[in-house]
Amino acid sequence: MRREPLIVDTDAGVDDALALMLALAHPGARVTAVTTVGGNVPLERVIPNVFEVLHAMGAEGVPVFPGSAGPLLPGEREHATGFHGADGLGDYAPRRARVRPQREAAAVALARLARERPGKLTLVALGPLTNLALALRLEPELPRLLRRLVVMGGAHAAHGNTPHWAAEFNFYYDPEAAQIVVQAFEELTLVTWETTLAHPLGWDEHEALASLGTPRARFYDAITRRTRAFLEGRGAPGLLVPDPLAMAAALEPGLVTAEARHRGWVETCGTHTRGQLVLDHGRSAEPPNVRVVTAMNAAGVRALFERTLRG
Repeated sequence: MRREPLIVDTDAGVDDALALMLALAHPGARVTAVTTVGGNVPLERVIPNVFEVLHAMGAEGVPVFPGSAGPLLPGEREHATGFHGADGLGDYAPRRARVRPQREAAAVALARLARERPGKLTLVALGPLTNLALALRLEPELPRLLRRLVVMGGAHAAHGNTPHWAAEFNFYYDPEAAQIVVQAFEELTLVTWETTLAHPLGWDEHEALASLGTPRARFYDAITRRTRAFLEGRGAPGLLVPDPLAMAAALEPGLVTAEARHRGWVETCGTHTRGQLVLDHGRSAEPPNVRVVTAMNAAGVRALFERTLRG
């Protein structure tokens, strides 16, 4: 099977870790680089988390590039430690990985790698889009140099999960970066927060995966315990896996069973709407540029998890 080169841009929370595991294990993908960005937790915690996942998957040779520690505009942002734990990886211990990031900055690396392999690379962005916005300033041709861009971000029905009620976390954390990216690309795929809510891993399914008995399954079990307790305390029907859904859409596009095409923008003002994904419903003369994934093959996603964790 031909292995598609993949770059993963991540803020390395629990669901990011699961998504990275899916990519590293997939026979049709080759993770050529991981770029890091502050978001779920501060950047100084993101980078060790990535190395811990690479260690768990036997992929320590994948280069990791340090990216932006904060959004384009200064200001305080809330991290997501309630969901991900204080360290972003479910308060996972003991740590075993050696942390040896590259010296090259993530945005510089993204621009360079895209130029070196025009039309070949798929970028899966799992965190705030700060690195990608900066890379666009360094290389304005980036949208044409990348083969595909798949983003976990946005709330297509304004069902947000942040202090700005209509905004999803990644777009809330850096609205300016999200707007720059959405406007720069003629086509990108979005897996949104509403799609996440519609496709949880049921607790029975989660338990079956955690009990597979392999080293990967034990790692999965360890890093998701904190998140499970958080979600069960709020009555969630299962484990929410936004980033794995985005990764699944990138790795196996056939798992997407419904999508809608729109012209998209990201709101950069507003008390309740800053960071909101705004979609045109036939009123704009501008062509659609966003594919919003609205449904996925849940059984296929579960099977992808199982293949990954069985090793």
